[in-house]
Amino acid sequence: MAVEVSVREICGELEITALESGSGSISFQTPEISRPGLQFTGFYEKFSPKRVQLIGNAEMYYLYSLTPEQLADRMERFMGLNVPCIVCARGNKPPEILLEKARHYGVPVFITNRTTDRVGHEISSFIQKKLARRILLHGELMDIYGTGVLIRGESGLGKSETALDLIQSGHRLVADDVVEVSRLEERLVGRAPNATKHIMDVRGIGIIDVRYLYGMSAILPEKDINLVIDLKKLEEYLDTEEKAVDAMDILGLPVPLTPLPISPGRNVAVLVEVAVRNFRLKHMGFDSEREFELKLK
Repeated sequence: MAVEVSVREICGELEITALESGSGSISFQTPEISRPGLQFTGFYEKFSPKRVQLIGNAEMYYLYSLTPEQLADRMERFMGLNVPCIVCARGNKPPEILLEKARHYGVPVFITNRTTDRVGHEISSFIQKKLARRILLHGELMDIYGTGVLIRGESGLGKSETALDLIQSGHRLVADDVVEVSRLEERLVGRAPNATKHIMDVRGIGIIDVRYLYGMSAILPEKDINLVIDLKKLEEYLDTEEKAVDAMDILGLPVPLTPLPISPGRNVAVLVEVAVRNFRLKHMGFDSEREFELKLK
């Protein structure tokens, strides 16, 4: 599996600078990172050219210690392997010969002032997200008491209005209406598609930008999905109560599911808060229903 990402997007997302842009995009096949110190000396046993190549202080000092002829020879071989890209950490600008060979072979070269370990972790995480399996789900994704809650339900049940009530109470919006969900190993991470970040579509009012109405503290770029709350009409809830499931499968991972009946006069936002608090208590090992049953015995 591979994913194509533009150099412009990489620069924007990772806040790094392109010294050479290559073809303008990069095909990533693995989130693993390589430090090519041994390769610069000529040792290529077990070398994986599919990885991003990260140059730190030690590798850069070594390159500058070589004669121009040695450096040209080493870079000719290295760039000829068509590595995805090269990232120079700690603000160390590479020798001009490296840039010339990269330009010749169309290999993008980036530079950043961040430390080698930090930028390596950020790049690996960025690629992992791009390579992750993903789907689009309808609903509201909120951060409620630190818990990622996906609020689902039929159109017209008041999901957006519930999300607005929750924002008014100090909780944070991640995505409205459409949630992009990625599986990262055993985690499900949700975010809004780029076109709808910070945006809500409220029936009767129209499009609103949550950032400007409530401030940056009211939004979150992404959040792990820990709980699904399924809003249902009361009659539908009563019909399905006996065969209700307690988990929803998302990309092969089970997520705890709480059905919540909706009827006139019910404060849905408050009920959602209570459901989340109860979920957190259970997660910490305290089950109110079980404790009540024990008292009755």
